Amino acid sequence: MKTMSAKDAKNAFGLLLDRALAEPVTVEKHGRPVVVVLSIEEYERLKRREDRRLTKTKTARSAHIEEN
Repeated sequence: MKTMSAKDAKNAFGLLLDRALAEPVTVEKHGRPVVVVLSIEEYERLKRREDRRLTKTKTARSAHIEEN
């Protein structure tokens, strides 16, 4: 994962966007990571994955409740 300072991200926003299209970019402020910038495609992939995980958890809980 690439890393940029907040100052560099601000001053080279286009570069940040280009890098984020290729892979997530961590933006640091005072040397500490504060945000990750990622492409919309990667965000949607992660969201779908999380939605599937939550659906499985809800289904398993419902089945457990019905058994009791």
